[in-house]
Amino acid sequence: MRTYYIFVSGRVQGVFFRANTVKKAKKFGIKGWVRNTKNGKVEILAQGSEKNIKEFFKWLEKGPLLAKVADLKIEEKDLNQIFKEFERK
Repeated sequence: MRTYYIFVSGRVQGVFFRANTVKKAKKFGIKGWVRNTKNGKVEILAQGSEKNIKEFFKWLEKGPLLAKVADLKIEEKDLNQIFKEFERK
């Protein structure tokens, strides 16, 4: 299982980005969380198999219909914590 911190910027708040991220994460079997940041970005911690994470990243590059993703920063992390579900914070 791999773990990533992801920061999504652009028009990503107020466009149901977090709600749709939760749906897609569950579809791809991704565990972790998603939240808005004070500087207008969306922050995600995602854990999953390499195949499923790659599919999740592809979706994040575009996001939901009303979003306009300008940038996606992805950092792989060593994390001892294992998440059991994906939630919106």
